[in-house]
Amino acid sequence: MQHFFKQNKYEILLFALIQHLFVGIILKDMDFYVKIIWPINMIIVGIASVGVFMEKGRFKKIIKNCLFLLVLALPVSLSFIKKNSPELMTIISAVYVLFFLYIFLELIKFLIKPSYINSDIISASACGYFLLIEVNVFLMQIFFYNNSQSIKGIDMTSTSAVYMDLVYFCSITITSIGFGDITPNTHVTKLITSLFGIIGQFYSVVLVGILISKFSSKTDNN
Repeated sequence: MQHFFKQNKYEILLFALIQHLFVGIILKDMDFYVKIIWPINMIIVGIASVGVFMEKGRFKKIIKNCLFLLVLALPVSLSFIKKNSPELMTIISAVYVLFFLYIFLELIKFLIKPSYINSDIISASACGYFLLIEVNVFLMQIFFYNNSQSIKGIDMTSTSAVYMDLVYFCSITITSIGFGDITPNTHVTKLITSLFGIIGQFYSVVLVGILISKFSSKTDNN
């Protein structure tokens, strides 16, 4: 099992991130999503992140494990709370930002370091894209739950509906599509959206440069 995680760690993480962000495509029961699917999602993401930290130092693994326990425990707690307060959702979102940002930074170190290109590099590059979306989704949730008018067009019927609308919003922002049905409505969310769009484009440009340099290095060595 350990060998399997080591050999396929980025492919496993990529699958976990995609299902976490877009599982709502096949779900209609939002209450079921919050109580059952969300905690299961986080177990999958937590297990999938094990491979990324497999060869890291003990301190980094401890930090990752602590963050994972929090991102698992917090959504589970929602099942026992009848009314989800904005304060609780803000705390949950902040912890998620830290968790996904921590994985993203480790992934960037991997992309920069080796001078070769293989399937791990491709999978890790895709993971970085989805991790950026994860970070921004929960960052925007922090502002939304502090001020529900900070983003227009969000479905407020449930926490899962808010999450899925923000996944959609952040996805079309990073891809520079922008349909305009969901829009930032305060100067803070407008600036964060602008910054996220710039970071997304910057990541794409830098990533292309990294991949080209690694491919060139491999070609020269051959």
